[in-house]
This record gives sequence, structure tokens and C-alpha cells, in this order.
Amino acid sequence: MTAAATAPTMTPPTGTTLLTVRDLEVCYGGITALQGVSLDVNAGEIVTLIGSNGAGKTTLLRSISSLLRPVAGKIVFTANGATATGEELTRLKPHEIVRLGVSHVPEGRQIFPQLTVRENLLLGAYQRRDDLRPDIDRCHALFPILKERETQKAGTLSGGEQQMLAIARAMMSRPKLLLLDEPSLGLAPLIVRKIFDILREINAQQGTTIFLVEQNAHLALKLAHRAYVLQTGRIIMTDTAANLLSNPEVQKAYLGG
Repeated sequence: MTAAATAPTMTPPTGTTLLTVRDLEVCYGGITALQGVSLDVNAGEIVTLIGSNGAGKTTLLRSISSLLRPVAGKIVFTANGATATGEELTRLKPHEIVRLGVSHVPEGRQIFPQLTVRENLLLGAYQRRDDLRPDIDRCHALFPILKERETQKAGTLSGGEQQMLAIARAMMSRPKLLLLDEPSLGLAPLIVRKIFDILREINAQQGTTIFLVEQNAHLALKLAHRAYVLQTGRIIMTDTAANLLSNPEVQKAYLGG
């Protein structure tokens, strides 16, 4: 692939930058997993990051959530508009980042299998002290199956139901930015389409900004406003999702065409 594309990107109505990543470098022992990664996510957008296995996609999300500590660069989250200074996330602990308004749905769901569906949802709001009933009702509206399974242990749910629960649990903290790591992993195509439709609704109806890491590049690009391509730890291309979907290099490398 060639250097980063220069075509103009699609800007959401607000145009306010919510997440800024600059010159990020992350290492595992002697291996550099991310090399000078820079990107922006604007309020109201769905932005996707595509790339092959081992490119560093999960590493980037884990760095944003402070589950990994970068050796260089910065990650700034500006929750209160363009005039705010923003918070440097690399200085904070994961629970402090959740409190700011960033929720992370990890790869593999990582629900609490011995707890009920309702208990998992309540844990998503463990830092809140206000009335949770409207949020639970909202999650049930998005994922009706979770209401039916409310008293069932989460570990007995199907893979698709567990993914729905993981997303709903993240939404219980009322995030401004939702990080999603491979939500389609291991799921049947029909369930994947349903989940992606719900993600579109979460963005459009609730105004939640979404940063999506996804192996299924075609689905991700159909959902997103903008996209970045990550290859061996470096951003090599960025453009509107529609432009990347029709880009011959992206089609050849990630879309099987």
C-alpha cells in the first residue's frame, strides 16, 4: 500500500475533535507494536480502524483505555467541547477514563459468566450513583433478548447474546466515546448484521461516538463515516469509509477483491 491518502474526510455535524492520538509508540519487550500512530475521532462520528491480524489494532484500543502504557506519544480526550483543554489519558487509570466518558468493549466480550445478565449491566454503571432504570430500559430496547434473559447467568448465553451484553454493559456508563474491539468475531453473519445495525442506531439516535476495530473490513467500512488502515503498527492510509471501500488497494488487501 501507498502513503496516507489526502482526499478530504467526512466531518460530522459538530466537527469537534473528541479523541486525539499523536505519535503513539507502544512496545512489548523488544517489539514495537505501534510506531508513531496519529489519528483523530470527531464527536458524532463512527470511525473504523482496519488491518490484518497482528497489525496493532487491539494494542491501540488498549492504550486508549490505559490497559497498556505507551513509551511515547499522547492520547487526549476532550469530552466538553473544542474550548476545553482535554485530558491526557496516558496519565490516568482505566476506571478514571471510564469516568471521563470512554467505554471499551474488549475483544472476546469478557463478560462475567457467573453473574446474571442484569448484574453484568449494573456493573457497567458501578461508578454512577443516579437512577439506572432509564439506562436499563434503553439497553432492553436496543437488545430485547437481554430483557428476556435478565435473570439468566451470562455464561449460558449464546455468543451473539454475550456480545450484545458486552455492548449494553458498556453503554450503562453513558459513554461519549464507545471503543469496540472485533464485535463480529466468531459470530454468525445474521447476528453480526443485527449488531452492526444496533451500533448504527446507537450512533444516530443517542449521538454516541464510536471507534471500531474490526477484522470484517467490508462491514466496518459500510458502517463508518471515516476509516484508518493500520499495517504493522503504522497508519498507512486514511479517507472517508466510502472512498476506502472503493479503493483498489484496500479491496485487494482487505476486501478479497
